[in-house]
Amino acid sequence: MEPPIPPSRSGLADGTPLERRDVRLTIRTVETIPLRVPLSREYRGSRYRMTTRSTVITRIMTEEGVVGEAYNGDEDEAQSAIVRIIHDELAPVLLGENAARIEHCWERMLPATFDILRDRKLATAAIGYVDSAIWDAFGKALGVPLSLLWGGYRDKLPIVAIGGYYGAAHAELAKEMEYYRNTGLAGCKFKVGGATPENDAERCRVARNAAGPDFLLMADANQGYTLEEAVRFCRLTADLDLRWFEEPCRWYNDRRALRDVRFITGVPVAAGQSELSRSGVRDLMMDGAIDVCNFDASWGGGPTEWRRVAGMAQAFGVEMAHHEEPQISAQLLAGIPHGTYVECFHPDRDPVFWNIIGNRPPIADGYYAVPQGPGFGLHLDDDFIARYRI
Repeated sequence: MEPPIPPSRSGLADGTPLERRDVRLTIRTVETIPLRVPLSREYRGSRYRMTTRSTVITRIMTEEGVVGEAYNGDEDEAQSAIVRIIHDELAPVLLGENAARIEHCWERMLPATFDILRDRKLATAAIGYVDSAIWDAFGKALGVPLSLLWGGYRDKLPIVAIGGYYGAAHAELAKEMEYYRNTGLAGCKFKVGGATPENDAERCRVARNAAGPDFLLMADANQGYTLEEAVRFCRLTADLDLRWFEEPCRWYNDRRALRDVRFITGVPVAAGQSELSRSGVRDLMMDGAIDVCNFDASWGGGPTEWRRVAGMAQAFGVEMAHHEEPQISAQLLAGIPHGTYVECFHPDRDPVFWNIIGNRPPIADGYYAVPQGPGFGLHLDDDFIARYRI
């Protein structure tokens, strides 16, 4: 028997060299389409209210005919400012650049964050929107889903709802949890922090009793509690098997407070969505403040920055989540071994996700099938866009 042919360092196993393939995606224009959809009711978290669902579609048009497209964000008042930054500051430095050189393009956009007189979140969001569209173009040029480019760890993910908003009676909360189960969702991230720990614990108990013991239940305070209130809430809900407690404490001393909640109660703590960069999330990890990092690519500089954070999280033994944005997060979380759950909303809270995606994958048995088309793999509905564009 002849010995096997050793693999070639420069080509196929038989020594045939692989042809080098240049990927050229010359950016011709950067386009934005702001959307705003009125909601059927007001949604209240601990310290905020939502009456509209706003987002921005960003398109990268290339000379080679490849179009990168993504929609990002849930800003309302800040929407127009983000769009202005995209057109006035980001597009001029990207025109003529090769979108396949993603890190280069990202660094070209970074100076938009250097203005000390402007809220930096506006610039990091603008970069995140454009970066998402650039990645979509790159995936389409190669003909593969982004989850495969980003590691290809799995092709489906558990999916949970963000719900339990204030203003609903206990009977309505129970019905909401039943709806999520019947829709095929695996759990719910439940809003707390806008009432006393005793009242919120009672609301969470209603959710647990309605959904059953095998339903994932997280609490999300949106920085609504003091440290003492957060600890009290954990003790009141000790028998509810909370998967994690998200942003339990006020922003002004959150790293120490998050750490103390973890150490005192033993309940896993999630945070990171309020950070705008990998350095901010790094400090959460170094201080032992989190078990789960839910950095938001749409707020914090795009998939490029999110993946840097994911690498750090793996080194620290921290799980990765993603704040909202299922159209972005599914591909990111599917690429890595320490990803957690896709997050969505009730259709009344997020009519965009449930209506703009013409080929939205099915949800069944608690799982969301990651789109397998090239790039983000989504086909956006032109009629929906025309109806709600600003």
